[in-house]
Amino acid sequence: MAHHGYLLGIDIGSSSIKASLVSVDSGQQVSSAQAPNEEMPIMALQPGWAEQDPEMWWKYTIESVKECVKKIGANSEEVLAIGIAYQMHSLVCIDKNQNVVRPSIIWCDSRAAEIGKRAFHDLGEKYCLQRLLNSPGNFTGSKLKWVKENEPALFDKIHMIMLPGDFIAMRLSGEISTTASGLSEGIFWDYKEGSVSKDVLSFFEFTESILPEVVSTFAIQCTLQKSAAEAVGLKVGIPISYRSGDQPNNAFSLNVLNPGETAATAGTSGVIYTVTDKNAFDTKSRVNTFMHVNSKSNEIRNGVLLCVNGSGILNSWLRKNGGVMEYEEMNRIAARAPIGSDGVTILPFGNGAERILENLDHSASFHGLSFTRHGQAHLYRAAQEGIVFALKYGFTILDNMDLKTQVIRAGNANMFLSPVFREAFVNTIGVRLELYDTDGASGAAIGAGIGAGIFSSFNEGFKGLKLISFEEPQSDKIEQYQASYTHWESLLKSKT
Repeated sequence: MAHHGYLLGIDIGSSSIKASLVSVDSGQQVSSAQAPNEEMPIMALQPGWAEQDPEMWWKYTIESVKECVKKIGANSEEVLAIGIAYQMHSLVCIDKNQNVVRPSIIWCDSRAAEIGKRAFHDLGEKYCLQRLLNSPGNFTGSKLKWVKENEPALFDKIHMIMLPGDFIAMRLSGEISTTASGLSEGIFWDYKEGSVSKDVLSFFEFTESILPEVVSTFAIQCTLQKSAAEAVGLKVGIPISYRSGDQPNNAFSLNVLNPGETAATAGTSGVIYTVTDKNAFDTKSRVNTFMHVNSKSNEIRNGVLLCVNGSGILNSWLRKNGGVMEYEEMNRIAARAPIGSDGVTILPFGNGAERILENLDHSASFHGLSFTRHGQAHLYRAAQEGIVFALKYGFTILDNMDLKTQVIRAGNANMFLSPVFREAFVNTIGVRLELYDTDGASGAAIGAGIGAGIFSSFNEGFKGLKLISFEEPQSDKIEQYQASYTHWESLLKSKT
């Protein structure tokens, strides 16, 4: 196979670590691997807690990278740059010798919610929204304050804190750094000043030296050190030249970089990530704004993140509890029911507190069910429509923030594999949907190519991004879905 080298992307998830090699010549993925085979464990010592050992991520990074390289027999000279994507908001604490001080408090751990709520009130809600674009919430800064309050002896050992991607970059290179985008996801960034928030640090009583130095998202941030090169079987000195949280990186992997462009994912939870050139915020903090990968001081690019926890998990619950079958079969059955599922309506909020509902833990509910009229098809369709309607409800928040979406791009995966879901999605939300063949690890690899100067532009980096299919709203269906959505929304309002 003719090629001029590869780019390596590593995606640090909470269930697995994925590695991909992208060919510099074609811009397309040529190899991928993930480890472990089973999901990585999450420790929950108390209800609402979630922790993982960062050294476990490093162990599986080594395994997935070695396997990925071995699959195509690439030699170590051929890997030209490394990019990293990672689970957002998770807190990693290290001491002066770069040893982990305590397990990482990961993104879905809710122990610090009360601390964030207090900070929002005491720092001032107006101040937080205008300067931080978010409530301090349950994000990284609040998690660190929890350690300071509850584990003072451990806190005293902390030399620096970082995010999972910063930790893997440190293990690869021996150097410690972070990005401005990463600091924004920890709610450490003052958008008005364009720097670390001195007010947040002083409120939480952290010294600024606890935060690593800031490097650019796209740049040679550090290089592969000898011990790590030996561990993964690559050559010393390969640049690590891109780093991003998973949601900005998912958007990046779909070439979503400009205002009005939007990325969507619909796995266990559903995420809409829309790019804006404004420092936009929701007055009730029901959506969150973070710095996007291509933001510059003279050209603002922020990503507004809307998350619905109860998304594909509802479909998966129905599959497990309704007689196990394949998702494709469920989609075929769902298509037999008419739009609106003949009056069956499902509120899908059964996966914990929902930010778009102002952190209410709503639970899921089924409405309008008739035992004489309705069957499997109605339930399966109502579930997919209910997930779409929850995302549409989130879109109304974005509309109120004056964020307009022209096109939504998504990977060809999860709920987007369902024709019923896609039809409901485009006609309820009213915009074109484009599906692409890509994933987060490939996106990180392309980011590395741009950061190392191997690709001269974003356009060159995305030369291999293939549009699989697209769907447009249809005027005859828009009205039917709008009527169903209005009914769904009135049900939700009667319950909240």
